Amino acid sequence: MKSLNKILILVFIVAISAGEYSCKSQKKIAAEEAAAATARKIAKAKADLEMLLGDNTGLSLDEKESRLKVIKDMNIEDAEVQDLITKVEDKLSREREAQMAKERAEKLAREREEQLKKEGGPKGLNDYFNMIANSSNLATSNRYINEALGQFASEDTPVLIIISKSGNTVDYDRPTTIRRYLEYLKDQKVNRNKIENVVYDANGKITELELIKK
Repeated sequence: MKSLNKILILVFIVAISAGEYSCKSQKKIAAEEAAAATARKIAKAKADLEMLLGDNTGLSLDEKESRLKVIKDMNIEDAEVQDLITKVEDKLSREREAQMAKERAEKLAREREEQLKKEGGPKGLNDYFNMIANSSNLATSNRYINEALGQFASEDTPVLIIISKSGNTVDYDRPTTIRRYLEYLKDQKVNRNKIENVVYDANGKITELELIKK
């Protein structure tokens, strides 16, 4: 009987020990899984932030700001993630300021053209180009040139002329400046190009002009 009692006690102790071991194992597994999940979340956040720091994300500014908000809302307590968040915030802030400046410049340019229309003057650069090329009077040509130059940030503003396009491949003629291009129109008496793209600064002045052959 005493031997039987000892055996039952021993079995009871082993059962308790096994239960405690199983409980500790489950807690350890749960902790390891939680740590792994956190590591994956941190790695994904870092990858997304690095992507947002790049220049060719294919995302709009609104989309990039939305991605950043999602990451910030995760409240990840990781020094590298927080550092990347700060860098992305600075980058997107600069992009937002640049976009707003561009929109203001384009608005000023539109307003300037509307004002010229009301005053009965030229409607835009193409009008100046045609008037300079078609003018038979040297003094008048020079006046048109000076008026046209007033729309540019500098008379050395670069002018790029596209000679061919195939998909994403663009071939340009030799670069020139707006002053030289206007003088060329005056001398050649013909306007062979049309405006393809215009870049403005924050004051509504043109900083780059892209033309394409008609």
